[in-house]
Amino acid sequence: MLVHELLGQRLRLIPEKGIFWEEKKYLILADLHLGKAGHFRKSGIPVSDLIHSKDIYLLDKLIARFQPEQVIFLGDLFHSDHNQGWEIFRRWMVSKAPLPFKLVLGNHDVLEARNYRIPNLEVMEKLSLHPFDLTHIPEETEGYNLAGHIHPAIKMHGKGRQSLRLPCYFFGENNGLLPAFGHFTGTAKISIKKTDVVYAIADQQVVRVN
Repeated sequence: MLVHELLGQRLRLIPEKGIFWEEKKYLILADLHLGKAGHFRKSGIPVSDLIHSKDIYLLDKLIARFQPEQVIFLGDLFHSDHNQGWEIFRRWMVSKAPLPFKLVLGNHDVLEARNYRIPNLEVMEKLSLHPFDLTHIPEETEGYNLAGHIHPAIKMHGKGRQSLRLPCYFFGENNGLLPAFGHFTGTAKISIKKTDVVYAIADQQVVRVN
């Protein structure tokens, strides 16, 4: 686990694809895409909900390890319309009270407002926590922008023509990107400049590659 120092703040980059903001004791995650398996099954593609159970179990372990004062989701918490997957996660969230959760809405967070009425969950379009502005989709903000949505990855080359695409953390001049936390998600190769800082995730390790 590495620490990325940014604007006087220490961000611990977790191999499980999340950030623990040391000064605030906040756990920040992006793009869980819970319920995506059920969405695929509606289309006739058999995908087990066990893949999402693994994500919830992993999140539970991270909360136990870091004891955060709150958990922040940078959008795309739930992938589709309401289904049993949301009820399972809702009950899990309630079981964690009084731990507060915040959800910065993403483009896949399309549940009706009543579904988000959970005592320890707050929903918003954007969250400003100096010196950062937290959004789902990257955008220009007054503070340094931390976002998800992209599912960033970097292509690493080995000997010969071998290559491997790895999820990564990205920190540019004005914005940073978190990798997707959910296991049932893809990745997108990002363009990198010499001044950018990039950490790849490989074999449960975070390694700086740029």
